[in-house]
Amino acid sequence: MGVILVTGGAGYIGSHACKALADAGHVPVTYDNLSTGWEDAVKFGPFEAGELSDRARLDAVLARHQPEAVMHFAALSDVGQSVREPGLYWRNNVAGSMTLLDAVTAAGTPRFVFSSTCATYGEQDGVTLDESCAQNPINAYGGSKRAVEDMLRDYARASGLAHVSFRYFNVAGADPERQVGEHHRPETHLIPVALDAVRGRRDKLTIFGTDYDTRDGTCVRDYVHVMDLVDAHIRGLDYLAKGGTDTVFNLGTGDGITEREEKETEAEVTDSAVPAVEGPRRPGDCTALVSGSRRAAELLGWVPERSTLPEMIGDAWGWHQTAGYTK
Repeated sequence: MGVILVTGGAGYIGSHACKALADAGHVPVTYDNLSTGWEDAVKFGPFEAGELSDRARLDAVLARHQPEAVMHFAALSDVGQSVREPGLYWRNNVAGSMTLLDAVTAAGTPRFVFSSTCATYGEQDGVTLDESCAQNPINAYGGSKRAVEDMLRDYARASGLAHVSFRYFNVAGADPERQVGEHHRPETHLIPVALDAVRGRRDKLTIFGTDYDTRDGTCVRDYVHVMDLVDAHIRGLDYLAKGGTDTVFNLGTGDGITEREEKETEAEVTDSAVPAVEGPRRPGDCTALVSGSRRAAELLGWVPERSTLPEMIGDAWGWHQTAGYTK
């Protein structure tokens, strides 16, 4: 058990990872610029404010804490924004990750866990996506993550950095103990947007696209509970410590859920109607993204135990009703 540097540790997934690391006996050190994260979410270890682009700051933080591994979550992740402003994503996600890798390899940090995405696969409808599927991203978000995966392999060949990459499908839910949860500025994720509509914090949920070739016309996504997701990251650290490296893992359940089905389940869990309207498709959205995660099961022993839609919505609903971030 040791120190883990968590970039983006004040964000949604990063803060849950910090909780899981602390519960496992590690010391998570959050490195975050708070542009999308929340200082209130840093509860489980030291906080270091900084930019990924600031090499001197990264060098100082790595020297001070001497982590045994880095978990790299810090990134911009709004698909629509990446279509409108691709340069922002290449500068932040790719150039920032390059600076981080320069600092990490110079410091001799031995292990690296990268937060990637199923958006690297692009549009492959009707296919359960596993790690062998071709990567053809259709937006700058997916493209930037694929580029970092490639860059990480090159750095590893040059330096011996042991690493794994996790390609997430749709992450949902919240810490069932309600210490941390999901809150973005602005909020774009389906479940918290629907919960905001139920609570009256926004007028309505917009269902983007009802003419997809799916069972009810709305796009299909594979949802995984955030606590299951971060459990995979703890297992990834153990995998690296035992000599594993250069492995990509999908993280999903293998079950696709439509936007309409999500809305109906949200109404059942909250016992409230979800005010909604139908809108056009968003640029950059795929019809269906469903995961094959056999590799994570076989190599990590990972099983998504909390990833039923009612449980994910229930945990998110509980956190949204009782907590929130202000700074």
